[in-house]
Amino acid sequence: IGVVAYVALPWYAIQDTSWYQAIPQVFGSAEGANGIMQAATQGRSWLFIGLAGLALCAVGAAMPAGRVQGRWLLAGGLVGALGLATSGFAIGARGWSYGALNNAFGELAINQFGIGAGGFIVITALVLLTAFGLARLGFFKGDLFVSGAVVGCGVMMALFIAYPVSKALAGAFFNEDGQWSITAFVARVFTERIWGLGCLSGGVRCGVAWNTLALALLTAAGTTFLGTLMALMAERGGKRWQGPLRVLALLPIITPPFVVGLGLILLFGRAGIVNQALEAWFGIEPTRWFYGMPGVLVAQLFAFTPIAFMIMRGVVQGIAPSLEEAAQMLRADRRRTFFTITLPLMKPGLANAFLVGFIESIADFGNPVVVGGQFSVLSTDIFFAIVGAQYDQGRAASLAWILTIFALAVFALQRGVLGKKNYTTVSGKG
Repeated sequence: IGVVAYVALPWYAIQDTSWYQAIPQVFGSAEGANGIMQAATQGRSWLFIGLAGLALCAVGAAMPAGRVQGRWLLAGGLVGALGLATSGFAIGARGWSYGALNNAFGELAINQFGIGAGGFIVITALVLLTAFGLARLGFFKGDLFVSGAVVGCGVMMALFIAYPVSKALAGAFFNEDGQWSITAFVARVFTERIWGLGCLSGGVRCGVAWNTLALALLTAAGTTFLGTLMALMAERGGKRWQGPLRVLALLPIITPPFVVGLGLILLFGRAGIVNQALEAWFGIEPTRWFYGMPGVLVAQLFAFTPIAFMIMRGVVQGIAPSLEEAAQMLRADRRRTFFTITLPLMKPGLANAFLVGFIESIADFGNPVVVGGQFSVLSTDIFFAIVGAQYDQGRAASLAWILTIFALAVFALQRGVLGKKNYTTVSGKG
């Protein structure tokens, strides 16, 4: 398949036409030429690397199934896939894609555009051949399908998640001239707007990092507490609560992210129902008290408590009621039963719900931008650093680093609290 794609399909994507319309041009047009013609006649000799990888794989395919065949397939797949991927990232529409390569090797007269049908199929074939080589070497219990699925998913995660995220985060270490600079990163991260504590000394506001951290901790604690109560009511409070709680738990999840914030504005906004009722009944003048941290916290509690409920509901379902019944038969009251039996068994679920609530809060953009008012958090500052009046990708990347560090810190804290303990309910007779 890879060789056929090399010969019969256009290697690069062609604008204003589809790949199958360009098939007649694979041997004549410079834009629609196949991989071999691009390498031989257009000066793009690096495309021969993929052909060499396919040749090595062909040698391995002719051998009987075994470890020797696996080595040939693995070597050919890696040579071809890594070679084409490296050339694709290093050479772009204007020659070298990176200034360091331009300084090291000089100007590159030949360029290349995005891959088309031919390049995509060839690289996919090389990745699958690499996976088959691993299976022949004994990985994944020799299962070709499992090996292909795992390697394919890993490549897609690296290409569409790891690479874009790492490239975006790397922007924090480049100054305005595009030069690598640790000083630029430090100057962007350690600023008064991010880490200021003016709110503690009579100032107007604290830094966005402290705002985000405080909001996330409150949201995580609140959603975990409310989700646990709802889970206990659904599983230990009788069947009459199960139906309504299921509906209430799903509503905030299936609604768009801005709906919760807009709904709360209609209730607690300056012209909302609650403020209008307070003014009519008690003469209390409407204010904008809801816009800020209180409003964002309430909105996030409404939005993320259902997630904590679903987590804790599974945890409560996994706790055998017979343990609680045994404690009560030994004359332990409900309070002691909960704190000595139920709560210890719920510790992993509580930690997981807290972690999810924390990450959901720091990643939330819709609620802070709708009801946040002058209360800034990292997610909204990242957005305005990109689409605001002054485009600053370096500042956005620096703020993203802080978000990442916060998330990793809470994850490490969760692992430290739980350790390697195993919380399992063992039941049975014998």
